[in-house]
Amino acid sequence: MAHQTVGYPPGLPDDPHAHVEVPTPACPVEITLAVLQGRWTTLVLRELLRGGRAYSELRQALPKLSDKVLSDRLARLCALGIVERDRRAGWPPQVHYALTTRGQRLGPVLQAMWDWGVQGADRSTESRS
Repeated sequence: MAHQTVGYPPGLPDDPHAHVEVPTPACPVEITLAVLQGRWTTLVLRELLRGGRAYSELRQALPKLSDKVLSDRLARLCALGIVERDRRAGWPPQVHYALTTRGQRLGPVLQAMWDWGVQGADRSTESRS
């Protein structure tokens, strides 16, 4: 692999996946975007980045999110290996969700997206002035 300062601008890796002519499912960026797709996904991840939560706690943290969508997002994130589901005994039984190690690595990704968005918002405000 070439050193970052040799031949490739920042953000363009020296990797065969970076030299395709059309988006492919094997592209690391496409994989990341596929995980984050769907309205509310980033907010569910945000809550789980704060620590594992019971389903009811997630509902309370995101009161405008419907049960159907929350269940769908959690099931999808579990299937992708981003979230783990733990059904706990007791009455009533509780289902607890927590990020896997892979899921925890999305924290810096979401932070970078936030930072980039803030910079874009600052620029759009400046250009309107």
